[in-house]
Amino acid sequence: MKQSNRDVELGRFLSLVLRHDPSAAGIRLDPHGWADVEDLLAGCNKAGKKIDFESLERIVRENGKQRYAFNEERNKIRANQGHSLSVDVGLRESLPPDLLYHGTATRFLDSIRSEGIQKLSRQHVHLSADEKTAVEVGKRHGKALLLRIDAKSMHRDGHRFYLSDNHVWLCDSVPWEYVVADIK
Repeated sequence: MKQSNRDVELGRFLSLVLRHDPSAAGIRLDPHGWADVEDLLAGCNKAGKKIDFESLERIVRENGKQRYAFNEERNKIRANQGHSLSVDVGLRESLPPDLLYHGTATRFLDSIRSEGIQKLSRQHVHLSADEKTAVEVGKRHGKALLLRIDAKSMHRDGHRFYLSDNHVWLCDSVPWEYVVADIK
């Protein structure tokens, strides 16, 4: 289901607040990344982002990337992954598939060749189990570049992988020697 422009705009603001800058809505996250829903709604409205609980539920439900989750009582909300803030969302180590994919922009290839794929300001490097998703991520940064990652060898060599609740594969870094092909 395609989200309305208003919901997309609100979703971006929620992403900012729940992943990077809770102060943008005047709220705090607990150590596990949870925000109080009532505080979030009040803070969004105070920041000029008009939202009610029904709209928030719809955004969470219809977000194509399943970025957000409620707790069982639906009185707390958090982003599933992608934080630049230090939070513990309870990721469990998982056995990755043999291949994973990373989407980036072609302008970053030289840096990746020399330094590998780094998490930069985020807590983890984000990887995808399918090429299409990785290409879409890469397009957000410029001309897309799809990198194929030998996750099986990385795991065998001691690198840890985690699978977020919204099915994004996460790791600390990807050294260049595990990039088995760059596909343009």
